[in-house]
Amino acid sequence: MTTYTPGGRRRHRKTKQGGTGVRRAVVLAMAVPVASAALAGTSAFAAGNDTATAAGHSAPDHAEGTPATGTTATVTDDQQMAANLDARVLDQRLGSDVSGVVLDADSDSTLWDHHASTALMPASNAKLATATAALTVLGPQHRFTTKVVYGDGTLKLVGGGDRTLTGDDLGELARTAVAGLKKAGLSSVKVAVDDSLFPEPTLAAGWNDGYYPDTVAPVRALVVDGHGVQDTSVDAGQAFAKLVAAQGVTVDGDVTRATARRTDVPVGHHTSAPLADVVKKMLKTSDNNIAETLLRMTALRAGRPATFEGGTEVVRHVLSRHYGVSLENFEIHDGSGLSRADRIPAATLAQLLELLTEDRYAHTLGSILEGLPVAGEAGSTLGPEWGRFDDPHSQCAVGKVQAKTGTLTGAIALSGLTRTESGEWRVFSFVENGATAAPSDTKDAMDGLAATVNGCWA
Repeated sequence: MTTYTPGGRRRHRKTKQGGTGVRRAVVLAMAVPVASAALAGTSAFAAGNDTATAAGHSAPDHAEGTPATGTTATVTDDQQMAANLDARVLDQRLGSDVSGVVLDADSDSTLWDHHASTALMPASNAKLATATAALTVLGPQHRFTTKVVYGDGTLKLVGGGDRTLTGDDLGELARTAVAGLKKAGLSSVKVAVDDSLFPEPTLAAGWNDGYYPDTVAPVRALVVDGHGVQDTSVDAGQAFAKLVAAQGVTVDGDVTRATARRTDVPVGHHTSAPLADVVKKMLKTSDNNIAETLLRMTALRAGRPATFEGGTEVVRHVLSRHYGVSLENFEIHDGSGLSRADRIPAATLAQLLELLTEDRYAHTLGSILEGLPVAGEAGSTLGPEWGRFDDPHSQCAVGKVQAKTGTLTGAIALSGLTRTESGEWRVFSFVENGATAAPSDTKDAMDGLAATVNGCWA
Protein backbone atom coordinates (compact mmCIF):
# COMPACT_ATOMS: atom_id res chain seq x y z
CA MET A 1 0.00 0.00 0.00
CA THR A 2 1.30 3.42 -0.96
CA THR A 3 0.75 5.91 1.83
CA TYR A 4 -0.14 9.56 1.77
CA THR A 5 2.89 11.74 1.18
CA PRO A 6 2.75 15.37 2.30
CA GLY A 7 2.79 17.54 -0.78
CA GLY A 8 2.40 14.48 -2.99
CA ARG A 9 0.29 14.46 -6.15
CA ARG A 10 -2.62 12.12 -6.64
CA ARG A 11 -4.56 11.23 -9.73
CA HIS A 12 -5.83 14.46 -11.31
CA ARG A 13 -9.53 15.24 -11.69
CA LYS A 14 -9.37 15.13 -15.46
CA THR A 15 -8.51 11.43 -15.42
CA LYS A 16 -11.50 10.46 -13.26
CA GLN A 17 -14.10 8.44 -15.14
CA GLY A 18 -17.83 8.71 -14.62
CA GLY A 19 -19.17 8.05 -11.16
CA THR A 20 -17.32 4.81 -10.51
CA GLY A 21 -13.69 5.52 -11.38
CA VAL A 22 -11.11 4.49 -8.80
CA ARG A 23 -10.15 7.61 -6.86
CA ARG A 24 -6.61 8.33 -5.80
CA ALA A 25 -5.43 4.91 -6.90
CA VAL A 26 -1.78 5.95 -6.58
CA VAL A 27 -2.35 6.94 -2.96
CA LEU A 28 -4.48 4.27 -1.35
CA ALA A 29 -4.90 0.63 -2.31
CA MET A 30 -8.50 -0.49 -2.60
CA ALA A 31 -9.83 -3.07 -0.16
CA VAL A 32 -12.08 -5.77 -1.57
CA PRO A 33 -15.64 -4.72 -0.71
CA VAL A 34 -18.29 -6.97 0.70
CA ALA A 35 -20.76 -7.16 -2.14
CA SER A 36 -23.02 -9.73 -3.71
CA ALA A 37 -24.50 -10.10 -7.15
CA ALA A 38 -27.73 -8.47 -6.05
CA LEU A 39 -25.89 -5.45 -4.68
CA ALA A 40 -23.86 -5.15 -7.86
CA GLY A 41 -27.03 -4.77 -9.91
CA THR A 42 -27.65 -1.35 -11.38
CA SER A 43 -31.20 -1.22 -10.05
CA ALA A 44 -29.95 -0.85 -6.48
CA PHE A 45 -28.25 2.42 -7.33
CA ALA A 46 -30.57 3.87 -9.94
CA ALA A 47 -31.43 6.84 -7.74
CA GLY A 48 -27.99 8.41 -8.12
CA ASN A 49 -27.41 10.94 -10.90
CA ASP A 50 -23.74 11.53 -10.33
CA THR A 51 -22.78 12.33 -13.90
CA ALA A 52 -25.03 15.38 -13.99
CA THR A 53 -23.23 18.70 -13.85
CA ALA A 54 -24.69 21.19 -11.37
CA ALA A 55 -23.74 24.65 -10.26
CA GLY A 56 -20.95 23.32 -8.15
CA HIS A 57 -18.48 23.79 -5.45
CA SER A 58 -15.12 23.03 -7.04
CA ALA A 59 -12.66 25.26 -8.79
CA PRO A 60 -11.95 24.76 -12.53
CA ASP A 61 -9.63 21.89 -13.51
CA HIS A 62 -6.00 22.65 -14.20
CA ALA A 63 -3.71 21.22 -16.84
CA GLU A 64 -2.14 17.87 -15.96
CA GLY A 65 1.23 18.27 -14.28
CA THR A 66 0.87 21.98 -13.54
CA PRO A 67 0.29 23.63 -10.15
CA ALA A 68 -3.34 24.29 -9.15
CA THR A 69 -3.31 28.05 -9.03
CA GLY A 70 0.42 28.10 -9.15
CA THR A 71 1.35 31.15 -7.11
CA THR A 72 4.48 31.14 -4.98
CA ALA A 73 2.44 32.71 -2.19
CA THR A 74 0.04 29.74 -2.17
CA VAL A 75 2.89 27.23 -2.03
CA THR A 76 4.50 29.16 0.80
CA ASP A 77 1.21 29.37 2.70
CA ASP A 78 0.70 25.63 2.36
CA GLN A 79 4.21 24.92 3.57
CA GLN A 80 3.65 27.16 6.58
CA MET A 81 0.32 25.47 7.29
CA ALA A 82 1.97 22.05 7.20
CA ALA A 83 4.75 23.22 9.51
CA ASN A 84 2.20 24.68 11.93
CA LEU A 85 0.19 21.48 11.90
CA ASP A 86 3.32 19.43 12.57
CA ALA A 87 3.80 21.43 15.75
CA ARG A 88 0.18 21.81 16.82
CA VAL A 89 -0.82 18.17 16.39
CA LEU A 90 1.59 17.44 19.24
CA ASP A 91 -0.55 19.51 21.61
CA GLN A 92 -0.88 17.44 24.80
CA ARG A 93 -4.62 18.12 24.84
CA LEU A 94 -4.92 15.88 21.77
CA GLY A 95 -3.11 12.96 23.36
CA SER A 96 -0.69 10.71 21.54
CA ASP A 97 -3.13 8.65 19.46
CA VAL A 98 -4.16 11.23 16.88
CA SER A 99 -4.32 11.16 13.10
CA GLY A 100 -4.97 13.77 10.46
CA VAL A 101 -4.73 14.74 6.83
CA VAL A 102 -5.21 17.85 4.70
CA LEU A 103 -6.00 17.64 0.98
CA ASP A 104 -5.87 20.30 -1.69
CA ALA A 105 -9.05 19.29 -3.51
CA ASP A 106 -8.34 21.51 -6.51
CA SER A 107 -4.88 20.18 -7.35
CA ASP A 108 -5.47 16.63 -6.07
CA SER A 109 -2.48 16.84 -3.76
CA THR A 110 -1.97 15.87 -0.15
CA LEU A 111 -0.64 18.85 1.77
CA TRP A 112 -0.17 17.23 5.17
CA ASP A 113 -0.38 13.76 6.69
CA HIS A 114 -0.06 12.53 10.25
CA HIS A 115 -0.78 8.80 10.51
CA ALA A 116 -3.72 9.37 8.13
CA SER A 117 -4.19 5.69 7.29
CA THR A 118 -4.42 4.65 10.96
CA ALA A 119 -7.89 3.37 11.78
CA LEU A 120 -9.36 5.08 14.83
CA MET A 121 -12.79 5.25 16.42
CA PRO A 122 -14.55 7.96 14.33
CA ALA A 123 -17.56 8.65 16.58
CA SER A 124 -20.23 10.59 14.66
CA ASN A 125 -17.95 11.18 11.69
CA ALA A 126 -19.33 7.80 10.59
CA LYS A 127 -22.53 9.65 9.69
CA LEU A 128 -20.70 11.00 6.62
CA ALA A 129 -20.58 7.47 5.23
CA THR A 130 -24.24 6.84 6.11
CA ALA A 131 -25.36 10.06 4.43
CA THR A 132 -23.33 9.35 1.29
CA ALA A 133 -24.84 5.89 0.90
CA ALA A 134 -28.41 7.02 1.62
CA LEU A 135 -28.32 9.87 -0.89
CA THR A 136 -26.77 7.64 -3.54
CA VAL A 137 -29.11 4.69 -3.16
CA LEU A 138 -32.38 6.47 -2.34
CA GLY A 139 -31.78 9.77 -4.16
CA PRO A 140 -31.91 13.26 -2.64
CA GLN A 141 -35.60 13.72 -3.50
CA HIS A 142 -36.77 10.49 -1.89
CA ARG A 143 -39.57 10.90 0.66
CA PHE A 144 -40.70 8.57 3.44
CA THR A 145 -44.41 7.74 3.74
CA THR A 146 -46.47 7.07 6.85
CA LYS A 147 -49.89 5.58 6.13
CA VAL A 148 -53.19 4.91 7.86
CA VAL A 149 -55.32 2.00 6.66
CA TYR A 150 -58.63 0.58 7.88
CA GLY A 151 -59.83 -3.01 8.08
CA ASP A 152 -61.83 -5.24 10.41
CA GLY A 153 -62.78 -2.35 12.67
CA THR A 154 -59.17 -1.23 13.18
CA LEU A 155 -57.23 1.82 12.11
CA LYS A 156 -53.62 0.83 11.54
CA LEU A 157 -50.83 3.41 11.62
CA VAL A 158 -48.15 2.06 9.28
CA GLY A 159 -44.57 3.21 9.80
CA GLY A 160 -42.47 4.01 6.74
CA GLY A 161 -39.15 4.96 8.28
CA ASP A 162 -39.89 8.68 8.68
CA ARG A 163 -37.82 9.76 11.66
CA THR A 164 -39.01 13.37 11.22
CA LEU A 165 -42.75 12.69 11.65
CA THR A 166 -44.26 15.33 13.96
CA GLY A 167 -47.32 15.57 16.15
CA ASP A 168 -48.85 17.99 13.65
CA ASP A 169 -48.32 15.44 10.88
CA LEU A 170 -49.99 12.82 13.03
CA GLY A 171 -52.86 15.21 13.71
CA GLU A 172 -53.47 15.67 10.00
CA LEU A 173 -53.50 11.89 9.52
CA ALA A 174 -56.02 11.57 12.34
CA ARG A 175 -58.30 14.24 10.85
CA THR A 176 -58.25 12.54 7.46
CA ALA A 177 -58.93 9.13 8.98
CA VAL A 178 -61.79 10.38 11.18
CA ALA A 179 -63.42 12.11 8.22
CA GLY A 180 -63.44 8.79 6.41
CA LEU A 181 -64.81 6.92 9.38
CA LYS A 182 -67.66 9.36 9.88
CA LYS A 183 -68.48 9.32 6.19
CA ALA A 184 -68.82 5.55 6.49
CA GLY A 185 -71.06 5.94 9.54
CA LEU A 186 -68.53 4.53 12.01
CA SER A 187 -68.32 5.99 15.51
CA SER A 188 -65.87 3.60 17.20
CA VAL A 189 -62.64 1.96 16.14
CA LYS A 190 -59.59 0.10 17.42
CA VAL A 191 -56.09 1.46 16.84
CA ALA A 192 -53.00 -0.59 16.02
CA VAL A 193 -49.50 0.13 14.77
CA ASP A 194 -47.61 -1.64 12.01
CA ASP A 195 -43.83 -1.22 12.27
CA SER A 196 -43.02 -4.46 10.45
CA LEU A 197 -40.87 -2.61 7.89
CA PHE A 198 -37.94 -3.12 10.30
CA PRO A 199 -37.21 -6.29 12.28
CA GLU A 200 -37.23 -6.30 16.08
CA PRO A 201 -34.57 -3.87 17.36
CA THR A 202 -31.16 -5.22 18.36
CA LEU A 203 -27.93 -3.75 19.67
CA ALA A 204 -25.15 -3.15 17.18
CA ALA A 205 -21.70 -4.57 17.81
CA GLY A 206 -19.98 -2.07 20.07
CA TRP A 207 -23.25 -0.77 21.57
CA ASN A 208 -24.41 -1.27 25.14
CA ASP A 209 -27.96 -1.13 26.43
CA GLY A 210 -27.04 1.99 28.38
CA TYR A 211 -27.49 3.88 25.10
CA TYR A 212 -31.25 3.21 25.27
CA PRO A 213 -33.33 5.28 25.03
CA ASP A 214 -31.61 8.65 25.50
CA THR A 215 -28.49 8.42 23.32
CA VAL A 216 -30.38 6.40 20.73
CA ALA A 217 -33.77 4.72 20.78
CA PRO A 218 -34.35 1.11 19.69
CA VAL A 219 -34.58 1.45 15.90
CA ARG A 220 -38.17 1.14 14.72
CA ALA A 221 -40.00 2.23 11.57
CA LEU A 222 -42.47 4.48 13.42
CA VAL A 223 -41.85 7.41 15.76
CA VAL A 224 -43.41 10.80 16.46
CA ASP A 225 -41.59 13.99 17.44
CA GLY A 226 -38.36 12.05 17.81
CA HIS A 227 -39.44 10.71 21.20
CA GLY A 228 -36.67 8.86 22.98
CA VAL A 229 -38.61 5.93 24.42
CA GLN A 230 -38.17 2.18 24.39
CA ASP A 231 -41.12 1.54 22.05
CA THR A 232 -41.48 4.49 19.69
CA SER A 233 -44.12 2.70 17.61
CA VAL A 234 -46.62 2.13 20.40
CA ASP A 235 -45.86 5.63 21.67
CA ALA A 236 -46.82 7.04 18.25
CA GLY A 237 -49.92 4.84 18.16
CA GLN A 238 -51.05 6.10 21.54
CA ALA A 239 -50.61 9.71 20.42
CA PHE A 240 -52.59 8.91 17.25
CA ALA A 241 -55.38 7.24 19.27
CA LYS A 242 -55.76 10.36 21.45
CA LEU A 243 -56.02 12.55 18.36
CA VAL A 244 -58.70 10.28 16.90
CA ALA A 245 -60.67 10.27 20.16
CA ALA A 246 -60.43 14.06 20.45
CA GLN A 247 -62.42 14.32 17.22
CA GLY A 248 -65.40 12.37 18.48
CA VAL A 249 -64.58 8.79 17.52
CA THR A 250 -64.41 6.26 20.35
CA VAL A 251 -61.18 4.27 20.53
CA ASP A 252 -61.78 0.78 21.92
CA GLY A 253 -59.08 -0.86 24.01
CA ASP A 254 -55.34 -0.32 24.10
CA VAL A 255 -53.08 0.28 21.12
CA THR A 256 -51.78 -3.02 19.76
CA ARG A 257 -49.53 -4.22 16.96
CA ALA A 258 -51.03 -5.55 13.73
CA THR A 259 -49.71 -5.97 10.22
CA ALA A 260 -51.60 -4.18 7.48
CA ARG A 261 -53.33 -6.41 4.94
CA ARG A 262 -53.72 -5.91 1.23
CA THR A 263 -57.46 -5.79 1.74
CA ASP A 264 -57.22 -2.87 4.18
CA VAL A 265 -58.54 0.42 2.85
CA PRO A 266 -56.10 3.37 2.67
CA VAL A 267 -57.56 6.33 4.59
CA GLY A 268 -54.61 8.70 4.86
CA HIS A 269 -50.90 9.18 4.26
CA HIS A 270 -48.15 11.66 5.03
CA THR A 271 -44.90 12.12 3.11
CA SER A 272 -41.77 13.53 4.67
CA ALA A 273 -39.57 16.31 3.40
CA PRO A 274 -37.05 15.21 0.74
CA LEU A 275 -34.16 13.06 1.92
CA ALA A 276 -31.79 15.96 1.20
CA ASP A 277 -33.48 17.95 3.96
CA VAL A 278 -33.48 14.98 6.33
CA VAL A 279 -29.73 14.53 5.78
CA LYS A 280 -29.09 18.20 6.52
CA LYS A 281 -31.01 17.92 9.79
CA MET A 282 -29.11 14.77 10.74
CA LEU A 283 -25.70 16.35 10.14
CA LYS A 284 -26.41 19.76 11.72
CA THR A 285 -27.47 18.19 15.02
CA SER A 286 -25.67 14.83 14.69
CA ASP A 287 -28.97 12.97 15.15
CA ASN A 288 -28.21 9.33 15.96
CA ASN A 289 -31.78 8.14 15.44
CA ILE A 290 -32.08 9.59 11.95
CA ALA A 291 -28.75 8.01 11.03
CA GLU A 292 -29.82 4.53 12.13
CA THR A 293 -33.17 4.84 10.38
CA LEU A 294 -31.49 5.96 7.15
CA LEU A 295 -29.11 3.00 7.35
CA ARG A 296 -32.08 0.62 7.32
CA MET A 297 -34.01 2.42 4.60
CA THR A 298 -30.88 2.41 2.44
CA ALA A 299 -30.49 -1.32 2.99
CA LEU A 300 -34.10 -1.99 1.99
CA ARG A 301 -33.82 0.00 -1.23
CA ALA A 302 -30.68 -1.96 -2.15
CA GLY A 303 -32.44 -5.26 -1.54
CA ARG A 304 -30.81 -5.99 1.80
CA PRO A 305 -32.34 -6.69 5.23
CA ALA A 306 -33.14 -3.63 7.32
CA THR A 307 -30.46 -4.48 9.88
CA PHE A 308 -27.12 -3.09 10.99
CA GLU A 309 -25.41 -5.76 8.92
CA GLY A 310 -27.51 -5.16 5.81
CA GLY A 311 -27.06 -1.41 6.01
CA THR A 312 -23.32 -1.40 6.56
CA GLU A 313 -22.84 -3.85 3.70
CA VAL A 314 -24.53 -1.37 1.37
CA VAL A 315 -22.46 1.52 2.76
CA ARG A 316 -19.25 -0.36 2.00
CA HIS A 317 -20.44 -1.18 -1.50
CA VAL A 318 -21.41 2.41 -2.31
CA LEU A 319 -18.21 3.93 -0.99
CA SER A 320 -15.85 1.53 -2.71
CA ARG A 321 -17.63 0.57 -5.93
CA HIS A 322 -19.52 3.77 -6.67
CA TYR A 323 -17.05 6.40 -5.51
CA GLY A 324 -13.72 4.59 -5.30
CA VAL A 325 -13.23 5.45 -1.63
CA SER A 326 -10.68 3.25 0.10
CA LEU A 327 -11.93 0.66 2.56
CA GLU A 328 -8.43 -0.06 3.84
CA ASN A 329 -8.68 -0.33 7.64
CA PHE A 330 -12.38 0.65 7.39
CA GLU A 331 -14.80 -1.05 9.78
CA ILE A 332 -18.31 0.09 10.71
CA HIS A 333 -21.11 -1.63 12.59
CA ASP A 334 -23.81 1.04 12.65
CA GLY A 335 -24.98 4.20 10.93
CA SER A 336 -24.47 6.72 13.71
CA GLY A 337 -20.91 6.06 14.84
CA LEU A 338 -21.99 5.13 18.36
CA SER A 339 -20.31 1.76 18.06
CA ARG A 340 -17.01 1.57 19.90
CA ALA A 341 -15.98 -1.09 17.39
CA ASP A 342 -16.17 1.32 14.43
CA ARG A 343 -12.82 2.23 12.83
CA ILE A 344 -12.30 4.72 10.00
CA PRO A 345 -8.98 6.32 9.00
CA ALA A 346 -8.77 10.09 8.64
CA ALA A 347 -7.68 9.49 5.04
CA THR A 348 -11.00 7.79 4.25
CA LEU A 349 -13.06 10.53 5.90
CA ALA A 350 -11.17 13.11 3.85
CA GLN A 351 -11.83 11.15 0.67
CA LEU A 352 -15.55 11.21 1.44
CA LEU A 353 -15.52 14.95 1.98
CA GLU A 354 -13.46 15.61 -1.13
CA LEU A 355 -16.37 14.22 -3.18
CA LEU A 356 -18.35 17.28 -2.11
CA THR A 357 -16.00 19.60 -3.99
CA GLU A 358 -16.71 17.93 -7.34
CA ASP A 359 -19.39 19.32 -9.64
CA ARG A 360 -20.44 15.90 -10.89
CA TYR A 361 -21.55 14.86 -7.41
CA ALA A 362 -23.25 18.14 -6.47
CA HIS A 363 -26.74 16.92 -7.41
CA THR A 364 -26.56 13.75 -5.32
CA LEU A 365 -24.32 14.77 -2.42
CA GLY A 366 -24.81 18.54 -2.23
CA SER A 367 -26.99 18.31 0.88
CA ILE A 368 -24.06 16.89 2.84
CA LEU A 369 -22.06 20.04 2.19
CA GLU A 370 -25.08 22.18 3.06
CA GLY A 371 -25.72 20.15 6.20
CA LEU A 372 -22.22 20.31 7.65
CA PRO A 373 -22.20 22.51 10.75
CA VAL A 374 -20.47 25.86 10.27
CA ALA A 375 -18.05 27.09 12.92
CA GLY A 376 -20.00 29.37 15.24
CA GLU A 377 -23.42 28.38 13.84
CA ALA A 378 -26.01 28.41 16.62
CA GLY A 379 -28.20 25.33 16.69
CA SER A 380 -25.51 23.11 15.20
CA THR A 381 -22.89 20.98 16.91
CA LEU A 382 -20.31 23.69 16.15
CA GLY A 383 -22.41 26.40 17.78
CA PRO A 384 -21.37 28.61 20.69
CA GLU A 385 -23.67 26.64 22.99
CA TRP A 386 -21.19 23.77 22.60
CA GLY A 387 -18.16 25.96 23.21
CA ARG A 388 -16.76 25.49 19.73
CA PHE A 389 -14.41 27.89 17.96
CA ASP A 390 -14.39 30.27 20.92
CA ASP A 391 -10.70 29.82 21.71
CA PRO A 392 -8.43 32.81 20.95
CA HIS A 393 -6.66 30.74 18.29
CA SER A 394 -9.79 29.40 16.57
CA GLN A 395 -12.22 32.32 16.77
CA CYS A 396 -10.83 33.62 13.50
CA ALA A 397 -12.35 30.59 11.73
CA VAL A 398 -15.95 31.32 12.73
CA GLY A 399 -18.04 31.23 9.58
CA LYS A 400 -15.11 29.87 7.56
CA VAL A 401 -15.04 26.17 8.45
CA GLN A 402 -17.70 23.53 7.74
CA ALA A 403 -17.16 20.25 9.55
CA LYS A 404 -18.76 17.15 11.03
CA THR A 405 -18.14 16.71 14.71
CA GLY A 406 -17.70 13.43 16.53
CA THR A 407 -17.68 12.80 20.26
CA LEU A 408 -17.62 9.59 22.28
CA THR A 409 -15.93 8.81 25.55
CA GLY A 410 -12.32 8.46 24.47
CA ALA A 411 -12.84 9.67 20.90
CA ILE A 412 -13.14 13.12 19.33
CA ALA A 413 -13.15 13.85 15.59
CA LEU A 414 -13.53 16.85 13.33
CA SER A 415 -13.62 16.43 9.55
CA GLY A 416 -14.61 19.10 7.07
CA LEU A 417 -13.76 21.71 4.48
CA THR A 418 -12.65 25.30 4.30
CA ARG A 419 -11.50 27.70 1.60
CA THR A 420 -8.27 29.63 1.43
CA GLU A 421 -8.25 33.37 0.81
CA SER A 422 -7.80 32.60 -2.89
CA GLY A 423 -10.90 30.37 -2.87
CA GLU A 424 -9.24 26.96 -2.99
CA TRP A 425 -10.80 24.02 -1.19
CA ARG A 426 -8.90 22.48 1.69
CA VAL A 427 -10.31 19.20 2.98
CA PHE A 428 -9.24 17.97 6.41
CA SER A 429 -9.88 15.24 8.91
CA PHE A 430 -8.60 15.00 12.47
CA VAL A 431 -9.37 12.05 14.76
CA GLU A 432 -8.05 11.36 18.25
CA ASN A 433 -8.62 8.43 20.57
CA GLY A 434 -7.73 8.18 24.23
CA ALA A 435 -6.83 11.78 25.10
CA THR A 436 -6.83 12.34 28.85
CA ALA A 437 -7.53 16.08 28.76
CA ALA A 438 -11.03 17.41 29.42
CA PRO A 439 -13.12 16.92 26.25
CA SER A 440 -13.69 20.67 25.96
CA ASP A 441 -9.94 21.25 25.97
CA THR A 442 -9.38 18.57 23.34
CA LYS A 443 -12.06 20.15 21.16
CA ASP A 444 -10.40 23.57 21.53
CA ALA A 445 -7.14 22.07 20.31
CA MET A 446 -8.89 20.39 17.39
CA ASP A 447 -10.70 23.61 16.45
CA GLY A 448 -7.27 25.21 16.37
CA LEU A 449 -6.11 22.63 13.84
CA ALA A 450 -9.09 23.51 11.61
CA ALA A 451 -8.25 27.23 11.94
CA THR A 452 -4.70 26.37 10.94
CA VAL A 453 -5.96 24.66 7.78
CA ASN A 454 -8.07 27.71 6.96
CA GLY A 455 -4.98 29.84 7.34
CA CYS A 456 -6.49 32.40 9.69
CA TRP A 457 -4.30 31.05 12.50
CA ALA A 458 -1.05 31.29 10.63
